[in-house]
Amino acid sequence: MKQARQQKIIEIVRERPVANQQELVAALRAAGFQVTQATVSRDLRELRLVKVPTEGGWRYALPEDEMPGSEEKLRQLVRSAVVGLEASGNLVVVKTLPGTAQGVASAVDRARWPEVIGTVAGDDTFIVVVRSGKGLARAVRSRLHNLAFGER
Repeated sequence: MKQARQQKIIEIVRERPVANQQELVAALRAAGFQVTQATVSRDLRELRLVKVPTEGGWRYALPEDEMPGSEEKLRQLVRSAVVGLEASGNLVVVKTLPGTAQGVASAVDRARWPEVIGTVAGDDTFIVVVRSGKGLARAVRSRLHNLAFGER
Protein backbone atom coordinates (compact mmCIF):
# COMPACT_ATOMS: atom_id res chain seq x y z
CA MET A 1 0.00 0.00 0.00
CA LYS A 2 2.77 2.43 0.95
CA GLN A 3 4.70 1.80 -2.27
CA ALA A 4 1.58 2.30 -4.39
CA ARG A 5 0.71 5.50 -2.51
CA GLN A 6 4.21 6.91 -2.90
CA GLN A 7 4.21 6.02 -6.60
CA LYS A 8 0.91 7.91 -6.93
CA ILE A 9 2.44 10.93 -5.16
CA ILE A 10 5.26 10.97 -7.69
CA GLU A 11 2.74 10.73 -10.52
CA ILE A 12 0.62 13.56 -9.10
CA VAL A 13 3.49 16.02 -8.59
CA ARG A 14 4.83 15.31 -12.07
CA GLU A 15 1.41 15.83 -13.70
CA ARG A 16 0.37 19.07 -12.02
CA PRO A 17 1.53 21.68 -9.54
CA VAL A 18 0.80 20.81 -5.91
CA ALA A 19 1.45 23.73 -3.57
CA ASN A 20 0.83 22.15 -0.16
CA GLN A 21 0.13 18.95 1.73
CA GLN A 22 -3.61 19.57 1.88
CA GLU A 23 -3.78 19.61 -1.94
CA LEU A 24 -1.82 16.38 -2.06
CA VAL A 25 -4.09 14.72 0.53
CA ALA A 26 -7.13 15.72 -1.56
CA ALA A 27 -5.55 14.40 -4.77
CA LEU A 28 -4.66 11.08 -3.12
CA ARG A 29 -8.15 10.71 -1.66
CA ALA A 30 -9.63 11.41 -5.11
CA ALA A 31 -7.41 8.60 -6.43
CA GLY A 32 -8.80 6.20 -3.81
CA PHE A 33 -6.12 6.41 -1.11
CA GLN A 34 -7.37 6.99 2.44
CA VAL A 35 -4.56 9.14 3.86
CA THR A 36 -3.96 11.69 6.57
CA GLN A 37 -1.80 14.77 6.41
CA ALA A 38 0.70 13.07 8.75
CA THR A 39 1.07 10.12 6.37
CA VAL A 40 1.59 12.46 3.42
CA SER A 41 4.16 14.43 5.41
CA ARG A 42 6.15 11.23 6.07
CA ASP A 43 5.87 10.23 2.42
CA LEU A 44 7.17 13.62 1.28
CA ARG A 45 10.20 13.25 3.56
CA GLU A 46 10.88 9.67 2.43
CA LEU A 47 10.55 10.61 -1.24
CA ARG A 48 12.75 13.67 -0.62
CA LEU A 49 10.31 15.94 -2.42
CA VAL A 50 11.24 19.59 -2.30
CA LYS A 51 9.41 22.85 -2.81
CA VAL A 52 10.48 24.81 -5.87
CA PRO A 53 9.36 28.27 -6.98
CA THR A 54 6.74 28.82 -9.65
CA GLU A 55 5.49 32.05 -11.13
CA GLY A 56 2.65 32.18 -8.62
CA GLY A 57 4.20 30.58 -5.55
CA TRP A 58 5.66 27.16 -4.75
CA ARG A 59 5.08 23.53 -5.70
CA TYR A 60 6.42 20.10 -4.77
CA ALA A 61 8.91 18.44 -7.09
CA LEU A 62 11.31 15.53 -7.12
CA PRO A 63 14.88 16.74 -6.63
CA GLU A 64 16.15 15.18 -9.86
CA ASP A 65 13.30 16.75 -11.88
CA GLU A 66 13.54 20.34 -10.78
CA MET A 67 16.90 21.18 -9.30
CA PRO A 68 18.95 23.80 -11.07
CA GLY A 69 21.56 22.64 -13.52
CA SER A 70 23.13 26.02 -14.16
CA GLU A 71 24.40 28.92 -12.09
CA GLU A 72 21.55 31.10 -13.41
CA LYS A 73 18.89 28.60 -12.31
CA LEU A 74 20.60 28.32 -8.92
CA ARG A 75 20.57 32.13 -8.68
CA GLN A 76 16.82 32.23 -9.38
CA LEU A 77 16.09 29.63 -6.70
CA VAL A 78 18.35 31.23 -4.10
CA ARG A 79 17.01 34.72 -4.89
CA SER A 80 13.40 33.56 -4.47
CA ALA A 81 13.90 31.76 -1.14
CA VAL A 82 16.90 32.96 0.89
CA VAL A 83 16.26 35.67 3.49
CA GLY A 84 19.47 35.61 5.55
CA LEU A 85 23.01 34.20 5.82
CA GLU A 86 25.62 33.83 8.59
CA ALA A 87 29.07 32.23 8.54
CA SER A 88 30.69 30.64 11.61
CA GLY A 89 33.77 28.45 11.56
CA ASN A 90 33.33 26.04 8.67
CA LEU A 91 29.53 26.45 8.54
CA VAL A 92 27.20 28.77 6.71
CA VAL A 93 23.70 29.07 8.19
CA VAL A 94 21.13 29.97 5.55
CA LYS A 95 17.64 31.22 6.49
CA THR A 96 14.91 30.73 3.89
CA LEU A 97 11.19 31.22 3.48
CA PRO A 98 9.20 28.50 5.28
CA GLY A 99 9.16 25.17 3.44
CA THR A 100 11.98 26.02 1.03
CA ALA A 101 15.20 25.13 2.84
CA GLN A 102 15.38 21.55 1.56
CA GLY A 103 15.01 22.59 -2.06
CA VAL A 104 17.65 25.30 -1.86
CA ALA A 105 20.04 23.06 0.10
CA SER A 106 19.63 20.32 -2.50
CA ALA A 107 20.38 22.84 -5.25
CA VAL A 108 23.56 23.92 -3.46
CA ASP A 109 24.58 20.25 -3.19
CA ARG A 110 23.92 19.70 -6.88
CA ALA A 111 25.99 22.77 -7.79
CA ARG A 112 29.01 20.76 -6.60
CA TRP A 113 31.02 23.74 -5.40
CA PRO A 114 34.46 22.33 -4.54
CA GLU A 115 34.60 24.06 -1.14
CA VAL A 116 31.22 22.59 -0.02
CA ILE A 117 31.15 19.17 1.67
CA GLY A 118 27.34 19.07 1.92
CA THR A 119 24.21 20.54 3.46
CA VAL A 120 21.75 19.69 6.23
CA ALA A 121 18.25 21.16 5.88
CA GLY A 122 15.19 21.76 7.98
CA ASP A 123 12.04 23.64 7.01
CA ASP A 124 13.28 27.22 6.87
CA THR A 125 16.99 26.89 7.65
CA PHE A 126 19.87 24.89 6.28
CA ILE A 127 23.54 24.57 7.09
CA VAL A 128 26.28 24.40 4.47
CA VAL A 129 29.29 22.44 5.71
CA VAL A 130 32.43 23.90 4.15
CA ARG A 131 35.86 22.30 3.87
CA SER A 132 38.49 23.45 6.35
CA GLY A 133 40.47 26.38 5.13
CA LYS A 134 40.99 29.98 6.05
CA GLY A 135 38.03 32.07 4.94
CA LEU A 136 36.25 29.34 2.94
CA ALA A 137 32.98 29.64 4.92
CA ARG A 138 33.01 33.42 4.49
CA ALA A 139 33.67 32.92 0.76
CA VAL A 140 30.71 30.52 0.43
CA ARG A 141 28.53 32.92 2.44
CA SER A 142 29.59 35.75 0.14
CA ARG A 143 28.86 33.66 -2.96
CA LEU A 144 25.39 32.76 -1.68
CA HIS A 145 24.78 36.39 -0.67
CA ASN A 146 25.68 37.53 -4.19
CA LEU A 147 23.30 34.96 -5.68
CA ALA A 148 20.49 35.95 -3.30
CA PHE A 149 20.85 39.69 -3.08
CA GLY A 150 23.26 40.78 -5.82
CA GLU A 151 26.84 41.98 -5.54
CA ARG A 152 27.87 43.68 -2.31
